[in-house]
Amino acid sequence: MTDRLKIALAQMNQRVGDLEGNAKAMLEVRRKATAAGADLLLCPELQLVGYPPEDLVLKPEFVRRVHECTDQLVDATAEPGPAMLIGTIVNEGGQNFNAMILAEGGRELGRTYKHELPNYGTFDEKRVFTPGPLPRPIEWRGIKLGVPVCEDMWLEPVCAHLAELGTELFLVPHGSPYELDKNITREHLARARTTSTGLPLIFLNRVGGQDELAFDGSSFIMHPDGELVVQMCDWDEDFLLTEWARTADGWRCETRCSHELDAFPGDVYRAMIVALRDYVGRNGFPGVILGLSGGIDSALSAAVAVDALGPGKVWGVMLPSKYTSQESLEDARECARLLGCRHDVISIAPGVDALSEMLPQLTGLAAENVQARLRMVTLMALSNAGGQMLLTTGNKSEMSVGYATLYGDMAGGYSVLKDAYKTTVFALSRWRNENKPQRGLGPDGPVMPARVISKPPSAELRPDQKDEDSLPPYSVLDRILEGLVDKEMSVNEVANATGADVTLVADIETKLLRAEYKRRQAPPGVKIGTRNFGRDRRYPISNFFHTAPKPEAAE
Repeated sequence: MTDRLKIALAQMNQRVGDLEGNAKAMLEVRRKATAAGADLLLCPELQLVGYPPEDLVLKPEFVRRVHECTDQLVDATAEPGPAMLIGTIVNEGGQNFNAMILAEGGRELGRTYKHELPNYGTFDEKRVFTPGPLPRPIEWRGIKLGVPVCEDMWLEPVCAHLAELGTELFLVPHGSPYELDKNITREHLARARTTSTGLPLIFLNRVGGQDELAFDGSSFIMHPDGELVVQMCDWDEDFLLTEWARTADGWRCETRCSHELDAFPGDVYRAMIVALRDYVGRNGFPGVILGLSGGIDSALSAAVAVDALGPGKVWGVMLPSKYTSQESLEDARECARLLGCRHDVISIAPGVDALSEMLPQLTGLAAENVQARLRMVTLMALSNAGGQMLLTTGNKSEMSVGYATLYGDMAGGYSVLKDAYKTTVFALSRWRNENKPQRGLGPDGPVMPARVISKPPSAELRPDQKDEDSLPPYSVLDRILEGLVDKEMSVNEVANATGADVTLVADIETKLLRAEYKRRQAPPGVKIGTRNFGRDRRYPISNFFHTAPKPEAAE
């Protein structure tokens, strides 16, 4: 029985389905842990596979190859170095389990299966995995290790069961995606487990982007009294050797490490950078192209893209019509200059004139939407020619109420602002003009003219158009939408909570429900809040349920 331990924590990125690449990265980290004198190496949940693997798990050939790579990793531990906890998939009896395997000396010493499978919001694990039985501790070097996997920590039964069986230390591998205030929730739940069991806990999370998810890392160690003794960094890969000693009161971490996590809105901005960087890189695009209109949404989208990819990989195109103001032309040009990215101006006026001649009956909204669609035809043509991914620039407020053109400004490969309400867009823009995000590839100073932030938003599809011609002020609209979308409140409840007129809230709810068909065709975008459009919120398109109060019958 040992009284001292060195546990290496590897906060790592992953590539879903890249079994060989993930395994190679794990072995490289093991070599680093060996040089540091580690006894045990902990990697995040499903580190070999990538998280979330979704329906790849349902493909038998994929699971077969996962088994092969897992065996190779186990064999590799025959080389001198620490034991490894390997996050992988195990097929047993025709059922697939989300598993952690402890390997040392070229053989498997123990395993545990994830018991609590999340099946809410973005999570769909019950679709592809079978819940394991309540796990038992893994005995290693005379120590009983409890290895609850991710959600197993979020609910009480698994940790309580492991504690009853004599567990001495919790090692909790995670694949926990970012959302607003998520780190507060994690600490709260970890504290509930440590204080109720009297055991220390290691929370280890992954980093990086995967489609619409961003993983922030933010791994930590907590003592039984709820004290946070180690806080690793957010957003970046990290390696930390922690030293442990057995005391009269059980195992305690002697290492102290503190990192200040990003606060709002810097954390949101970092999530956008990480998600876009990995999405563009992993899908083989050489860069991005976007319509740079001189408005705040496109300015912020361009800034995120430059910070994520570098100015040389971002191309902004101004596509003016006869309604485009001189102010917008100037602001778009200045945004590109501040960011250092390519800037071109291509007028859509000839295309508008040609379509007006072809379809002279088009007036009003139909004629306005022609402009938005011509811009996307132009941008997609440039995208096809150069290979850059088209970045859309719409925000969550617009997408909520359908203030976006299908096959127009909604068209593209990825939407940075998809889960950001307009008020968040303003906050992010002000923040970025005063701060440069850590590891951002953009400029140190402002990224957009102050006028872009202060001027009234406008689509500029008709003379003197302003967003507030069709919508309430965004400060009002966003509070209504947060109630209807994020909190699933009724019209009356939102009106009471916000002080907004019931008729206005009912109108917004109607617009929200009618726009569902548009959102189904929208590109992916990074999740920020608790209810992003898509996997978090799955409403029927054909829907006849409204929460607005019924009008009183006439007497």
